[in-house]
Amino acid sequence: MNYRILGNTGLQVSEISFGTIPILQGSIPVLPDYYNLDMEAAIAVMKHAFFLGCNLYDTAIVPEYGDAEFKLGEFAQRVGRNQIIISDKARFFDGNGIYEAVLTSCENLGTYPDLYFVHQVDTAHEDEVFQKGGALDALAELKKQGIIRFAGIASHYYDILLRGAKDARVDVLQGSGNLLERGMLDRIKQEPLFQKKGLLINKVYAAGLLPALFPVQTLIQSVLSYPISSTLIGLGTIEQVESAMRRNTSEDISDIPSFDEVLSTLQKEYQPIPCDRCQRCLCPYGTEIHTLFRQFQYFYLGKDHWAIKKLGMGIQDSARYCRTCTEMPCLSMCPKKIRIPEKLQEIEKLFLIHRNSHPSP
Repeated sequence: MNYRILGNTGLQVSEISFGTIPILQGSIPVLPDYYNLDMEAAIAVMKHAFFLGCNLYDTAIVPEYGDAEFKLGEFAQRVGRNQIIISDKARFFDGNGIYEAVLTSCENLGTYPDLYFVHQVDTAHEDEVFQKGGALDALAELKKQGIIRFAGIASHYYDILLRGAKDARVDVLQGSGNLLERGMLDRIKQEPLFQKKGLLINKVYAAGLLPALFPVQTLIQSVLSYPISSTLIGLGTIEQVESAMRRNTSEDISDIPSFDEVLSTLQKEYQPIPCDRCQRCLCPYGTEIHTLFRQFQYFYLGKDHWAIKKLGMGIQDSARYCRTCTEMPCLSMCPKKIRIPEKLQEIEKLFLIHRNSHPSP
């Protein structure tokens, strides 16, 4: 295992860190593959990663991540609290909400979190998080009190992460990216402000879809080629730990497929949209074009039910707005020169065909 410095925190973290979603037990919507591990089985998987050099374990508050906090707390007690770094998070955007969430997490863990993130900050809640009295202020106070060590922002949006990179209250950031969805990572690499923050990257396997098409070592190394601190990998079995952590560390950047080569591989399965989710395409009607494109890709990569459900929450409105738009600024914004209006109509057609073929009971 190799280690990297986590921004200006002074912490050394393993390049591969442990995401606890797959060790959950219970009916949890966030769980992509249902392992249903009990306490001892979960600890055995975490211990195996620990013995292979993993020292950073990422979780989230109950009930979002089920019983993962309890399992991680027990694991920390068994291996020694000072032997690991605990990363935790909660989806509360106001100061009072996140303050109480941290105290609850401490109780569930039976110890303190080293890193605590405001989870999944989006454009609808961004200002609430950053404003006076918001979630960031609360984390800063908790850090001052010694209840947490470092405060963070977790988001899938580049502009929000950039705002966090500019904010002195933020020590660590958590974003997403992978071999296919590398656009945000490319932008982060070009922005010096990110170099002062510890940066964790999740969705390295694209919700578990990419390992069917690319070697795990290639997926991990592609993300580690960027100036980040650690890759967060969801691990639920000994075999998954072995696959991720016993990798070929001699692999270099020249072994990583280019974006065009990735598209060529995907073309064996379907006709992909050449979108890397750089998030530069801003729609005047508020459509998250890159998110719709992602759901299209995930539909064909195996997440068909999830993708259609997400598309059903707005694709028809987005397609209608697109048909009436006369300026179409998205076309000039897209570095890949994707014919965005045509693709949105194609995605709407996909949704309607699937909906008509699978009517609701």
